[in-house]
Amino acid sequence: MVSHGLNVDYSLLKELQAIHAPAGDEAPLRDFVIDYVEKNKAQWKVEPELIYGDDFQDCLILKFGTPRTAVFAHLDSIGFTVRYGKELVKLGGPRLISGIKLVGEDSKGLIETELVVDPKTKALTYKLDRDIDRGTNLTFKPNWREDAHYIQNCYMDNRLGVWNALKVAETLENGVLIFSCWEETGGGSVGYLGKYIYEKWGVRQALISDITWVTEGVPHGNGVAISLRDSGIPRKSFVRKIVKIASESAVKFQLEVEDAGGSDGNALQKSPYPFDWCFVGAPEDHVHTPDEKVHKDDVNEMVKLYQLLMKTL
Repeated sequence: MVSHGLNVDYSLLKELQAIHAPAGDEAPLRDFVIDYVEKNKAQWKVEPELIYGDDFQDCLILKFGTPRTAVFAHLDSIGFTVRYGKELVKLGGPRLISGIKLVGEDSKGLIETELVVDPKTKALTYKLDRDIDRGTNLTFKPNWREDAHYIQNCYMDNRLGVWNALKVAETLENGVLIFSCWEETGGGSVGYLGKYIYEKWGVRQALISDITWVTEGVPHGNGVAISLRDSGIPRKSFVRKIVKIASESAVKFQLEVEDAGGSDGNALQKSPYPFDWCFVGAPEDHVHTPDEKVHKDDVNEMVKLYQLLMKTL
């Protein structure tokens, strides 16, 4: 298979994946994105309005022109929180594998440790010659690997979704990009973000910029996945519209059908506002581990489809 990703610069994705921003502590990544936008927006087709502050907690909205459609990309990652002594508790749903390298920082300084999973009780602890402050969040240590076809690292979920939104921003004329929080722990920001864009600009349709799973029906290298359903059930007429637009284009895509998994789309659907939404994302393997793996062609097709949909919807 010939990869078309050889000339794409993924350095921004690598930077995003190195930022410590687990659920509930997204501000460092929000601030990085703000700084990136401020430095680069003059080169974009349209300069966005940046909307953030206390009313939006650690979220960020970028408004371009006259928006009709929103892109949601969650900032937060999974991880672990220090409980008492050497005990850890999960933050979201990380895979539990002894020996995984974890990093963080507390009042005593920078931390690099290892996850220990008791084979009998499945109790979680860390290996370090000192106690870490209670409540400290630890995340996977980044380990970037790239070849002609694949990229592998922690937190493709969802730094890839954030990266995709920022790539779309370069040519976006009309739309709104939303960087949300707490997706990995069940949501918490999408309700008020949806309320804001619906009441402010009448936006009532959304694309969910996130990753999905490699499965027997959605392999690497077959294009970006359009999810027909997962645990959330989007409105069929809206999903059909997206599939039609993709089918009439040169973008390589595949259709996903699952009964599990969820996204910011689930939270939008439960809001009191009439949002249509669809999950569109690259499939990855080794989900919720330090070794999340995506195919470059799928990543590049994801950007192309988002660019097309934001022009057409």
